Amino acid sequence: MVESKHTLAETIQPFACGGLSACFASSIIHPIDLAKVRLQLFATLNPGVKRPSAVSVIVNLVKTDGITAAYAGLSASLMRQAIYGTARIGLHRTFSDKLEKSTGGSIPFWMKTLSGMASGAIAVCIGTPFDVALVRMQADSMKPLELRRNYKNVFDAIGRIFTEEGPMRLYAGLAPNVLRGMSMNVGMLACYDQAKDAISAHVTKDPDPKKPSLLTNLLSSAVAGFTSAFFSLPFDMLKSRMQDMKPNAQGKMPYSGLADCTLTIFRQEGILAFWTGFPAYYGRCAPHAMIILLTIEQVNKIYRSIFLSPKPAPLVA
Repeated sequence: MVESKHTLAETIQPFACGGLSACFASSIIHPIDLAKVRLQLFATLNPGVKRPSAVSVIVNLVKTDGITAAYAGLSASLMRQAIYGTARIGLHRTFSDKLEKSTGGSIPFWMKTLSGMASGAIAVCIGTPFDVALVRMQADSMKPLELRRNYKNVFDAIGRIFTEEGPMRLYAGLAPNVLRGMSMNVGMLACYDQAKDAISAHVTKDPDPKKPSLLTNLLSSAVAGFTSAFFSLPFDMLKSRMQDMKPNAQGKMPYSGLADCTLTIFRQEGILAFWTGFPAYYGRCAPHAMIILLTIEQVNKIYRSIFLSPKPAPLVA
């Protein structure tokens, strides 16, 4: 019985620790994430107007609506990470551990990439409804009063989308979101693992690669922050546009699908539009990735000390 509990605790560990770290990171960088979404949607709501900077978006929002407005959609963000973040981090670590056991050592980068892509795609399919709610709640106050949806919280948003627009709208932007999740996981988790192996071996020369130093974790997470932002931003832009779109007066949607959305943005706004708000996105992704990757190491230590440390044998009289 003790052994089975120990095995269950080991199985749950990457999911519990990953989810907790993801929620903690999202609560810290939420205002930056909100600015990123608003910048991505700015052109559709203000055609012909020059985009503001990420800093001015946050400053103007706080001036107009108060400090709490910078945390609009936080409930959706936390629920999204509790589902999506838990799944993508937990699955990637589970897949990677299984591959390492089957190969008998460190796995090559292409295996880490496959693990990241698979875990990211599965997690997105589970968490997309919360992502749709998050984008809409973050964008709501930048619209005219008559166009605002005024969701009370994430559960109100999901319930109203389901009843007013149908269950399929909860999966709006699923295709670019899957691509975003795959590229994000490769950029964040697979590149982090690869960078950690390289930095540990050639830069910091850690004596035990399985127990990297703080400097190794810092450098590796910095690399992962950049790669995750650069790889995933174009897909993040596409999914934000598709998740927030509404039918026009004739009942027609702005985009008919992923390909149409991609071509429309390319023709009307240019190739660089896919990296719109990169400073804000990098400012969101890099700290988010670094907080997760640094926090998870500490959370894992605490988890192991509580649930996986060997218990002292009972004294025999």
